[in-house]
Amino acid sequence: MKLFVSYLLLLSVLQACTNNSSSVVTKDTIPYERVKDWPQLSEGYVLSQPTGIGIDTSGNIFVFHRTGRTWTDPFPDSLISMNTVLMLDKETGKILNSWGANYFIMPHGLTVDKDNNVWVTDVGLHQIFKFTHEGKLLLKLGIAKTPGNDSLHFNLPTDVAVAPNGSFYVSDGYGNSRVVKFSADGYYLFEWGKKGNKQSEFQTPHGIDLDNKGNVYVADRENNRIQIFDSTSKYLKEWDDSTFKRVFSVAIEKSTQQLYAIDYMTLTPVIVKGSDILKFNDSLQLVNRFGRTGELNHSSDWYHDLAVDKDGNIYVGDITNKQLHKYKRINTPQ
Repeated sequence: MKLFVSYLLLLSVLQACTNNSSSVVTKDTIPYERVKDWPQLSEGYVLSQPTGIGIDTSGNIFVFHRTGRTWTDPFPDSLISMNTVLMLDKETGKILNSWGANYFIMPHGLTVDKDNNVWVTDVGLHQIFKFTHEGKLLLKLGIAKTPGNDSLHFNLPTDVAVAPNGSFYVSDGYGNSRVVKFSADGYYLFEWGKKGNKQSEFQTPHGIDLDNKGNVYVADRENNRIQIFDSTSKYLKEWDDSTFKRVFSVAIEKSTQQLYAIDYMTLTPVIVKGSDILKFNDSLQLVNRFGRTGELNHSSDWYHDLAVDKDGNIYVGDITNKQLHKYKRINTPQ
């Protein structure tokens, strides 16, 4: 009976995707497995909600976590006194370094740029931070604890994407529903977006990344879609699908330029379906989905962010169970 129900669910998904020209699930079926015993954190170490994930040029995994805190309304007023940024070995998940104490109230997004600088957003402080690989502060934007909607303020900013020339984009965020572009030195250049569901509008732009052409991919969370723009903010296209809900994050794998994303679905506040990991081809067609869907079936997981390494392995942060997961790509016979 269970297999029959699973078959019907899969059939309905395939039919829904077939009816959407931008989403076609193919025979590229779940060539991934969750790596057991990853990460291998120090004995007694307690991981909090892992909200941001990035990868440096050596393949080390950077994680931004809330270190004893969860999202509350209102946010706490004090800074977190313990380290919030972890650098993990990609093979073992052992902690190689940690820093970030006494900087943050409510950690959110994390990005590592091509020069191994680490960018993070804090929704409690309404600020953006740029650090060196070892945790020295280089740049800070936004006015602490002061939300706003102009060139100097953010309102619950969620994520950062950095271009090769050092200019960067901020998805801003829960309060403003806009994307803001800055120069490499942190000077305001321009912005676009407002709250809504039309082209170039957002309802919680929650994650952001760039491809090698400079195009900007935005996880438009509450609109259940991914919007794509060029580097000047011109709308190009979008992906949406009624079988997915609340797209939380997007990631471009640097060598193949393939797009990955994660979503999160609930039927009611107490009936949780969990997250799927989504993989797309060059035509923005969905070719792979797994997580709550398929044999891996982890319906309680709530993935908040993801990163993909040069070997196609996927790293996600589960904020419900306060865990990190690595999905290893399986070399399937041709």
